[in-house]
Amino acid sequence: MTSTVVEMPLQPIPQNALGAGLSRLDASQKLKLGLGVLGLLAIALSLFFMSRQPDWRLLYTNLSDKDGGAVVAQLAQMNVPYKYSEGGQAIMVPADKVHDTRLRLASQGLPKGSVTGFELMENNRFGMTQFQERLSFQRGLEGELTRSIQSLSSVQAARVHLALPNQNGFFREQQKPSASVLLTLYPGRTLDKGQVAGIVHLVASSVPEMNPKAVSVVDDAGALLSASPDGQAQGADTQKLQYTQQIEQTYTRRILDMLEPLVGVGNVKAQVNADVDFSLVESTSEEHKPNQTPASGAVRSQQVVEDGTGPQNQPAGVPGATTNQPPATGTAPINGAAAPLGVAANGSTAGSSRRESVVNYEVDKTVKVVREASGTIRRLSAAVVINHRSSTDRAGKTITQPIPPEQLEQMTALVRETMGFSQARGDSVNVVNAVFNVSPEMQQDPVAWWMQSENQALARSLAWPLAMLGLGLLVLMGLVRPGLKLMKSPPPGLPAPARSQLSTVLDEQPERAGLPAPASAGAPGTEVMGPETLRLEDAKRLAKENPMAVANIVKSWVNGEVPA
Repeated sequence: MTSTVVEMPLQPIPQNALGAGLSRLDASQKLKLGLGVLGLLAIALSLFFMSRQPDWRLLYTNLSDKDGGAVVAQLAQMNVPYKYSEGGQAIMVPADKVHDTRLRLASQGLPKGSVTGFELMENNRFGMTQFQERLSFQRGLEGELTRSIQSLSSVQAARVHLALPNQNGFFREQQKPSASVLLTLYPGRTLDKGQVAGIVHLVASSVPEMNPKAVSVVDDAGALLSASPDGQAQGADTQKLQYTQQIEQTYTRRILDMLEPLVGVGNVKAQVNADVDFSLVESTSEEHKPNQTPASGAVRSQQVVEDGTGPQNQPAGVPGATTNQPPATGTAPINGAAAPLGVAANGSTAGSSRRESVVNYEVDKTVKVVREASGTIRRLSAAVVINHRSSTDRAGKTITQPIPPEQLEQMTALVRETMGFSQARGDSVNVVNAVFNVSPEMQQDPVAWWMQSENQALARSLAWPLAMLGLGLLVLMGLVRPGLKLMKSPPPGLPAPARSQLSTVLDEQPERAGLPAPASAGAPGTEVMGPETLRLEDAKRLAKENPMAVANIVKSWVNGEVPA
């Protein structure tokens, strides 16, 4: 068999690859590619404008209609963008302009519904009467008290009403001032007795001659928070009850903190009952010690009484001038023994004498005044219940076992040491080991992660960007990518040596114009081979040299197309 080979020049490849790729697509493929490109461009522009959206922050909330209109008008004049939220009760502006806008509005006195204090006195007009001046002072004082009360963390808003009566010249007929305070608390917050008493004393100390009992504090629900003069005993009982509950909760928390690491959280329950003595006892005692010796005693007073008459000489001798002399002055020796009573030294008769001495010593006395403290603990009682231990066997079944008695006794000792057990005080501790009966209704399943509020907020914030990204990927993979692949693949009619060789092998007539003869046609030893064997060898060699061309031919066979 002979073959004729006719050489044909190759068609030049277009220099513009994009134009050449588009020329390979039909009308429907071009339409899909165009729609895909436009869709990607629209998605990119949407993401760009979304990223440039301002972050809105709250400027003012709970404004009246008058203040809200004035603020909106001023924002429009300042060219500050704004929007409403919460049904028009809140005004929001971009986050980077919140502080600047508030300062600029405050310089213009907006919003006017804010609390005003003594700055009202700065706008005194000429010709104001005494009543108007006193009213301005009262309004300023009420505003200052309102500002002070609103500085508390639990108070959202407050209003103070002062009743300041006119003073006259009659002292007995003067009326005392009084005050009323209305509080609006934040949701979930309360005021304790100490905070309410602080508000009462704050108002009473700000107004001259105001008694704290004349101040009434009411919340927004109409409940009286300040104690009335008739309710002092009830308030004291409430404080005692709160103190007792605080002691019981403290001891209960101590027991749980000690046992939960041993048996696990939720496997122990404890209750403590405290018997507290609130009685006030004051005792006075006076003690006297036994009599002490005179040497060690302290002399309080001493009294000495002496009484006596001097010696008298009887007249003797011859009457005359010598015997009629008056008696001499009696003398007594300082040291030495005294003369016998009634006998003088010269033999004359001595006079009588008497001496009394009274010595008072200080009495050793001790006076003791004892005042016992109120709120002492008289007795503590603790009841503790511990759940059985749970374990899982090899079959996966949960079984419960009681705690050994020796370990239960150790836990009882821990409870006693934790609560400060005192046998002399009469304390009691009872620790019981039992199985907890938990009903299915009481078991609270943990909240799933997709139902948690923070995760839902995050999902809402990421929903729109992720949706746009998914849509972009869908357009890219469904419309743009197939068109790009078709633009990159070589056209079916493009002349190439490999395609010419494959056509020569597949064709029954080897003498095809423009196709070179197979290389094996002139090889030595091929004369004995038949035509079918030569075409098979050429096909194998062509498949090794150009597998892409062979794959396209096989693909056309599978699709039922006629190869070009």
